[in-house]
Amino acid sequence: MTTDTFDCTGLLRSDLPPASAKWEGFPRYNFIGGHNDAASVPVDDLVAAAVSVLRREGRTLATYGLDSGPQGHRGLREFLVKKLARDAGIRCSADEILITSGSLQGLDLVNEILVGPGDTVIVEQSTYGGAISRLNRIGAKIVGIPVDGDGLDTRALARALDDLRSQGVTPKYIYTIPTVQNPTATVMTPARRTELIELSRAHGVPIFEDECYSDLVWDGKRPPALRAMDPGACAIHIGSFSKSIAPALRVGFLVASWPLMGHILSIKSDAGSGALEQMILAEYCEAHFDAHVRALRETLRGKLDALVAALKTQFGETAQFDYPAGGIFLWVTLPDQVDTSRLQQLAARAGISINPGAEWMTDAVAGKRRLRLCFAHPTEDVIREGVTQLAEVCRREFGVPAGPDATHR
Repeated sequence: MTTDTFDCTGLLRSDLPPASAKWEGFPRYNFIGGHNDAASVPVDDLVAAAVSVLRREGRTLATYGLDSGPQGHRGLREFLVKKLARDAGIRCSADEILITSGSLQGLDLVNEILVGPGDTVIVEQSTYGGAISRLNRIGAKIVGIPVDGDGLDTRALARALDDLRSQGVTPKYIYTIPTVQNPTATVMTPARRTELIELSRAHGVPIFEDECYSDLVWDGKRPPALRAMDPGACAIHIGSFSKSIAPALRVGFLVASWPLMGHILSIKSDAGSGALEQMILAEYCEAHFDAHVRALRETLRGKLDALVAALKTQFGETAQFDYPAGGIFLWVTLPDQVDTSRLQQLAARAGISINPGAEWMTDAVAGKRRLRLCFAHPTEDVIREGVTQLAEVCRREFGVPAGPDATHR
């Protein structure tokens, strides 16, 4: 038997992104991705929920859809109906909720039914890197709108919409992360939310709302979701259990009314998202979700404070940032001479992973001196050590911070 294999590299499509490197394990100082606090994963309660739900409903695994249909486990959708009404003000039925394989699948499904090559989409200038990369892969035209401390800049949005209208262009949607924005962690004010909805109505452009981090506002209080304020203008709402329970569960959800939901279902041809995860979450969340998230928020805020203190000690005023309203990320700006894409490469050799800002902005040049640090997974001690090591790398390559006395200037 021959062990030779075909060399398929010459057969690959020409428009593929660069190949991924082989995974060699997590680095010592891991400040990337959307990982969460390992000690906060409710393992014992998830085990108990798994045993209970499998004994009661396990035989429904014999059918695609668990006897709940193509939109996902009925119990989980019914939990979301109650949760969305209480926390976000969204009034919807279980038939308006689709369980997805993470919120990313929801994003992909929306793009597949709405966006084609050459179509225009409006996003926040600093936004989720996965949204940017997917739109680029489609060949869409991306219009970035600045974000400030109050969220998406609606005055800039109004100018962009007017300019597009003068060109005869109607964007396919306005993508926004209004509650604990990624990467800035801002929370859009109620006034901005109202203005955004008014602009959506005036220009006939639907809102696509991403609320993956909304459970992690530090005080647990958040403004009403855009979909709660105007379900017509906010046509699509997505969320996730990745940041509140565990990322590896890969369970997200999408809220949309019919007939839009029917079109989304017509292309979700994966025979349903992971069944066991849905069953276990439905069982677990009914009894434990609220208490778990309250405890998680306290843990995450402690880690954020450790990161902020370490940055102030090691970088002083050369690292600029706003204290986040919640979430798992800190969005940092360094001096002009720092190129965080270069810093990422150098830091990796020292066992430090960071996300350079260019990956999280529609304007890569504007993101050159910014970086996103995820503080959720490493321990507080590892955070302090990692920032110390990062400062040493940055100092050697860019002269920032200038030296031991820089923190006191």
